[in-house]
Amino acid sequence: MDYASKCIAVLPLPSLSKCVTASASVTQLLSVRPLRSKPFRVTNAERSLKKGLTAHALEDLRHKVITVFRRTVLVLVLEEDGTEIDSEDFFQTVPENSVLMVLDKGEKWTPLSLNTERSTLSTSPECDQDRTDVATLYGAYSVSYEVRCYAAKKLLKEALRWTVFSMQATGHILLGSSCYIEHLLKQDYYCFLILAYYIKKRYLGKTII
Repeated sequence: MDYASKCIAVLPLPSLSKCVTASASVTQLLSVRPLRSKPFRVTNAERSLKKGLTAHALEDLRHKVITVFRRTVLVLVLEEDGTEIDSEDFFQTVPENSVLMVLDKGEKWTPLSLNTERSTLSTSPECDQDRTDVATLYGAYSVSYEVRCYAAKKLLKEALRWTVFSMQATGHILLGSSCYIEHLLKQDYYCFLILAYYIKKRYLGKTII
């Protein structure tokens, strides 16, 4: 400390003034430097609409959300835990590509869980176990799955398989029968020719050409 005081005392007054002015200028430039825009994904309370937006400040993000979602923004929260973003300092600490939720009047944050579920049961009494369940799970990305009537599909596949097998067997039987009938017809034709030849030779004394 004494050494620093001695150095300052040794410096001429104009030089010291220039150093202080330069330091203040650098501090001012750093303070007014524009903030870099960060990408976010913003969704509504129902998680049915999700948009990608970039903003450098909380107020900038609010204006863009109002334009895109066409509503008056009341609260912006983190989708993962519902933490409200209520200050610029906290907004600057939010990581890039975070998922934010916009809440309007009367809307509340809900945890990431099964959001929608729709079940349609079969009215057929013999298909009580068959059903169609459609659900949407929301996490980092939306995942959809459908469960169909597997028992009915299995029965249909078995019926089609046996139908094809029966048609193939019937085709083989018809093909074999046609060959056998053709063979019999040829034998009958040859027998007829032999019989006609014998009759002609016996009674007419002529041969059949």
